[in-house]
Amino acid sequence: MKKYILSILSLFLTAVIWSQQDAQYTQYMYNMSVINPAYTTNTIGIVNIGALHRTQWVGVEGSPKSSNLFLHTPINNKIEVGFSLVNDNIGDVVKQNNLYADVAYKLDLEDYGNLSFGLKAGVSFLDVDFNGFTLQSGDVFTDPNFTDNIHKSYFNVGAGVYYNTDNYYVGLSVPTLLNSKYLDRDNGKYQGTKQAHVFLTGGYVFEINDLIKLKPAFMTKIVKGADPVVDLTLNALYNNKLEVGIGYRFDDAISGMVNFKATPELRIGYAYDYTTSNLGPFSSGSHEIFVLYNLDIFNLHKGFDKSPRFF
Repeated sequence: MKKYILSILSLFLTAVIWSQQDAQYTQYMYNMSVINPAYTTNTIGIVNIGALHRTQWVGVEGSPKSSNLFLHTPINNKIEVGFSLVNDNIGDVVKQNNLYADVAYKLDLEDYGNLSFGLKAGVSFLDVDFNGFTLQSGDVFTDPNFTDNIHKSYFNVGAGVYYNTDNYYVGLSVPTLLNSKYLDRDNGKYQGTKQAHVFLTGGYVFEINDLIKLKPAFMTKIVKGADPVVDLTLNALYNNKLEVGIGYRFDDAISGMVNFKATPELRIGYAYDYTTSNLGPFSSGSHEIFVLYNLDIFNLHKGFDKSPRFF
């Protein structure tokens, strides 16, 4: 019986921790608009559409899964707008959907690159379902702290700044500025709070020759109550079509990445994380896939063949 109680409490504590830490993406460089509303692509008439799914710690019961859908497009040479939908799921018990709209204002610094400022606003919908929790076969879980299901929504706003040239980029963002209380401590209940996350990203492209480009990149995520998360990656692009990379997330995972351009408009990618934390013996790692598509809504760019979305 104690084993089942500990399993249930561990799952719930994971949910509270998850509410303090946004989902982690190995291929964040192709998912930038989700974490930084100032991210821009600068190609008028093209709608950049993307989808990403991550299954974390495969083999661990109740492990997190995260999916997102995003799109963004310039509406003129200074303003870009976007939309994102993010779904986080922990063991089919804790589910959260985040629906956000973005707007970015870009300054053309001519020979000095581009500087963008972005704002994000939207709503998060949290659902926690304790129905079906059991101590053992036939016994219903009746701890009073876990008897009431949770269905709440929270408004939030975010901001970011993004700078890029032809060779490098750097971004700083806080996609959720407001803290939201997920569980109230009244009546003996626990308390979990959505904390503001600070993301610092950057990367540089080295053109080795006409066929090969190298891009080292980093992402640092800081949130109150947790150790900083630091990702280092190194990607190599061949002939603007095939890309492979490796990554290291300190005290967490070693990653391998691959993506390819299936058509001039479509890019598909996959990443695998080998877990190096204390969850390693219980997990076969994490998997992540993404799809990117450039939609030419006004047929302004026939034969459009933009370089991969390094920035």
